[in-house]
Amino acid sequence: MSRLDRLLRPRHIAVLGAGWALNVIEQCRKMGFEGSVWPVHPTKGEIGGLKAYASLADLPEPPDATFIGVNRFATLEVVAELAAMGAGGAISFASGWTEAGEAGLQDRLVAAAGGMPILGPNCYGVINYLDGALLWPDQHGGVRVDRGVALVSQSSNIVINLGMQQRGLPVAYVACLGNAAVVGLAELAGALLDDPRVTAVGLYIEGIDDAPAFAALAEKARGLGKGVVAIKSGKTELSRTAAASHTASLAGGGAASSALLRQIGVAEVNTPSEMIETLKIFHLHGPQIGSRICSLSCSGGEAGLVADLAAPHGLDFPPVPQATHDRLFAVLGEIPTISNPLDYHTFIWGDGPRTTEVFQPCWRPMTRGFTSSTRPRGSVRSVGL
Repeated sequence: MSRLDRLLRPRHIAVLGAGWALNVIEQCRKMGFEGSVWPVHPTKGEIGGLKAYASLADLPEPPDATFIGVNRFATLEVVAELAAMGAGGAISFASGWTEAGEAGLQDRLVAAAGGMPILGPNCYGVINYLDGALLWPDQHGGVRVDRGVALVSQSSNIVINLGMQQRGLPVAYVACLGNAAVVGLAELAGALLDDPRVTAVGLYIEGIDDAPAFAALAEKARGLGKGVVAIKSGKTELSRTAAASHTASLAGGGAASSALLRQIGVAEVNTPSEMIETLKIFHLHGPQIGSRICSLSCSGGEAGLVADLAAPHGLDFPPVPQATHDRLFAVLGEIPTISNPLDYHTFIWGDGPRTTEVFQPCWRPMTRGFTSSTRPRGSVRSVGL
């Protein structure tokens, strides 16, 4: 059992800070959180239609998770009180710590937390789309899911943008690290991997604070059969300066970080779009997908382009087995050439059953991977093998 379990999968949530508390309450309500949400405010009797408690001491019991939306100086007092009462963990939203030259203030925060986990400071929070628990003070792009990938970022805004994706990637968690004063990258990602409903993890990394722990995380993911994808920022001097200005992360050079990621088996990508598409593959197939793929598109030009793009990367398009050839021929007719990559033409557009038949996992005998170069019109998208 991880010390982050209560924070990531809470039964009840406390929220401090009137405006931010209201936002968290609204997001939990929209997502159908079935647990209790307890606003805490010294003068308000209710916030967002919920009874507000005058102090943490007045709560029915120590909260599993707390969103701290007050200033950095008040945050120190709140964290100390939460730790003393046995709370499960907290989000420290306020900025103005090490990233602003206040290293001593952040050290005091760590001391106040003791053994209680904190995400942040200077952190947006965490979203649990599996259970509808949102310690999150803003809009987001996700919906409830039964299983999916986890997105972890040292930049809150980057993960907000990733969470807004509309590419068919099921997202189970969105989590921010901020300055990672108490909980580091490897611990947070590892706790998310422990959830059997999480299929893969995507990381936006500005600095790796503990290389051995990060390598152990990759080994853990491999043992669980779950892929890890990373974007490593800070490969240029300007990028390192930008990272330090908002999270105080020490972002190492690109060559060294890329070598580490390759050595421990983490898939490195360069853009958010590449991360989303790679996570979709890992979500469906896991990380051990091999290099044998098949491609379906509705254009000979697209089929040829897929073949050309794949060639430099050593990807292999095995021939279509006879049984699969006969099955596809029965659906598509004699005009399309049954090959891999496959151009299935336009004859099945708008015909859901026949398009589904083409995209069914009938290619399993020849490949462990599957890709579609275009989305079939008026029909289902490719299904995983």
